[in-house]
Amino acid sequence: MPDQPVLVRRLAAEGVGSFFLFATVIGSGIMAENLAGGSEAVALLANTMATGAILFVLITMLGPISGAHMNPAVTLVAASRSELRGSDAAAYMAAQLAFGILGAWAAHVMFELPTLQLSVKARTGVGQWVGEAIATFGLILTILGTVRHRSHWVPASVALYITAAYWFTSSTSFANPAITVARSLSNSFAGIAPSDVPPFVGAQLVGAFLAAALAKILFVGERHA
Repeated sequence: MPDQPVLVRRLAAEGVGSFFLFATVIGSGIMAENLAGGSEAVALLANTMATGAILFVLITMLGPISGAHMNPAVTLVAASRSELRGSDAAAYMAAQLAFGILGAWAAHVMFELPTLQLSVKARTGVGQWVGEAIATFGLILTILGTVRHRSHWVPASVALYITAAYWFTSSTSFANPAITVARSLSNSFAGIAPSDVPPFVGAQLVGAFLAAALAKILFVGERHA
C-alpha cells in the first residue's frame, strides 16, 4: 500500500468533495427545473453539464490527497484491491455520506426550500436497475483503466464518462450509493423515493465489483503516468 497523507487530511478531502459534488447535483437540478420551462430534456442537460464540470474540478483538486472517491462504490473497490485499509474505507464512506447529505441540505437552503424533506420521485423497475449496474460498471472501469494507463487523464475521463452516462443510461447514472441516499432526502428534480434506494444501491455494488473483476483481466502490465 503506497504512502498516503494522514487520514484526517484524506477525510477532509472526501468530506469537502462530497459536499460540493452532492450540492452541485441537487442544486443544479433545482436551478434547472426552475429555469427549463417544463422541459425535462433541458433540465437534464443543465444538470449534466454542472455535474461533469464539478467532477473535473474536484478530482483535479482533491485526487492527490484522498483519491477523490466521493463514492462508497469506489472506496469499496479500492479496499478490495488493498489500496485502502478497511478502517480507512469505513471512515471514507462515513465522511462521504455525512458531508454529502450536508451538501444536499445546503442546496435546499440556497434555493429557500425546506431543508428536511423526502423525495416522492419513483425510480424503479428492471430497466432502472440494469441502468444503474451498467452506469457503475462503466464508472469503475473508467477509473481503474485510466489510473493504470493515463493517470493524468482521470479527472477528464470520469467527468466525461458521467456526462455521457447521464444520457445513455435509463437511470441517469447515479452510480454512487451515498448520493443515492442523499437524493432520497431531496424532493427535487434529482430526487429518488426512499423505497427505491435499496435496489439502486444493490445494482450499483454489483456493477462496481463486476468492473473490478474485469479490470484484473484487462488492465495488466506497466503503469503509465
